[in-house]
Amino acid sequence: MGIIEKMRLDGKAIYVTGAASGIGKCAAMAFAEAGADVAIVDINIEGAEAVAKEIADATGSRTIAIQCDVTSQEQVETMVAKVVETYGKLDACYNNAGIALNVPAEEMTYEQWLKVININLNGVFLCATAAGRVMLKQGYGSIINTASMSGHIVNVPQPQCAYNASKAGVIMLTKSLAIEWAKTGVRVNCISPGYIGTDLIMNAPHLKPLIEQWNAMAPMGRLGKPEELQSVLVYLAGDTSSFTTGSDIVVDGAFTCF
Repeated sequence: MGIIEKMRLDGKAIYVTGAASGIGKCAAMAFAEAGADVAIVDINIEGAEAVAKEIADATGSRTIAIQCDVTSQEQVETMVAKVVETYGKLDACYNNAGIALNVPAEEMTYEQWLKVININLNGVFLCATAAGRVMLKQGYGSIINTASMSGHIVNVPQPQCAYNASKAGVIMLTKSLAIEWAKTGVRVNCISPGYIGTDLIMNAPHLKPLIEQWNAMAPMGRLGKPEELQSVLVYLAGDTSSFTTGSDIVVDGAFTCF
């Protein structure tokens, strides 16, 4: 069997949070194209249902849509149980849901701070540990989290201290879980994307000046595309990454190299 065949995800069951749009949707499509059955998880159930149908029609994958607020432990545990009930197992998961608020620190309310931390960091903890409990019983599984280059650098010019702190936390949470579960067959990794030109970012008029500044600073002179994350995610979800755990894979067009 060649390496391309080995990288396929046939027969695997995977859930993706924040999958109704953006990076999550693109990741879910990649997993399905590689042969996996995919649960489309999002707080926006209408969007999740539309994406689940789109992916099923395009790939033949068995898809389901699940509504879930990742800051609710009860909803997260119910979501994971639904995935296992549907597919009989959980081979991999991609904990991707997140938000960003650009607010100067001296003006940021505690409620705003908590909203970002609860979704971006606490939500990853809840999803990773809920999935982990299933995978530990199975004796195998791959957990992938979305961190960010913002966990490595302070982005400018936008003020986003809560986002940066949350993503740095995701990186260390990932490494900590990887060490705790290293001998169990359960692997934990994260990816740290740079600026990615999702529809949400590209179609937001107020972000146009920021995009121009980001591109001016970027070594490659452009934003990344969601599709440019797909191969890394498929690798981490599959069996060829069996010796990869505790890794933070930075995909940022060399933005953090200076």
